[in-house]
Amino acid sequence: MKSVARLAGHFKKNLFIYTVISIIIGWIAGLKSPHFAKVHAQEIKLLITVCVFFLIYPMMVNLNLGMLGKAIKKPGPVLVSFFYNFILTPIISVILAKLFIKNPVLALGFFLVMLVPGASTSIAYTGLADGSIEVATVTLAANFIAIPFTLPFFMKILASSYHVPLPLGMMLKSILIVLILPMILGVITRDIIIRAKGEEGLIRLKPVLSIIAMLALFFIVALIFFMKAKMLLTKWKMLIALGVITLLYIILMLYVITLLDKHLFKLDYKKHMGIVFLSTGKNNGTAIAIAMLMSNPLLAIPAAILPLFQVIFLIGYLNMAEKIKKYFGYVSDENGGV
Repeated sequence: MKSVARLAGHFKKNLFIYTVISIIIGWIAGLKSPHFAKVHAQEIKLLITVCVFFLIYPMMVNLNLGMLGKAIKKPGPVLVSFFYNFILTPIISVILAKLFIKNPVLALGFFLVMLVPGASTSIAYTGLADGSIEVATVTLAANFIAIPFTLPFFMKILASSYHVPLPLGMMLKSILIVLILPMILGVITRDIIIRAKGEEGLIRLKPVLSIIAMLALFFIVALIFFMKAKMLLTKWKMLIALGVITLLYIILMLYVITLLDKHLFKLDYKKHMGIVFLSTGKNNGTAIAIAMLMSNPLLAIPAAILPLFQVIFLIGYLNMAEKIKKYFGYVSDENGGV
């Protein structure tokens, strides 16, 4: 199991590199076989569905919904994260998309990934930054529960503003397949594992689940660029625009959240670190899965681009932890929690 844990750590540490490799492989394969996707559309759709399951299901096994009870008792950090993810982020996303993205489908893809908070590594980053793991866990669970309700609402409004047809039934079906069913199966699986092997059994299994999810993510990213290879080659400026807008969003959100947490919401350092990674980082895998099941790979392009910048800047913020501690006036103690 140690070798499995090392492999999982290797993938996480080099997420940027493997995402780039996946893009290159998929893009080259798509350029060399431009008609393959059309001829084998049904097989590819089935393959995508399988990959989506293996991407989302492991995340849901790791998701501890039992922490939601604590969110009800002490809702402060959760409510702050809701403000960032479901009020501030939509406003900033609309402004940036109007300024930089001309293609309406790509704009919707950008909104889609922005409206799916909860980077899979957010809890790990919180722990490394000496933040509150409890806050990070509670907030992640609460945000995941909120997504099936908030996402269709926002996407329908934004699609109407761009005059792009977005069948609500198809989106709800995608959310059911991508979020709700895996969440139910994940809760059941988690319970079975804990009953049979205890918490230690679940901990031992986490690296395996992590590897499965990341391999599925790499494969889906490759498929996205494989299916749209020729179009993306002719519209390379579009990818640059997506890179710029993603860069601006992450830098702006990290700066604004840091200021507001200290001066407006009066959070301490540990709670701040418990929500900042979750509120800035996006769950690209879930966004990609929803987009791909809606039968429009172009919708998934922004979610495939985001990890290239997200990993760099969230780790960069993590490396500034000592300066941020001083900014928040953090004094080390043994009881930092919710």
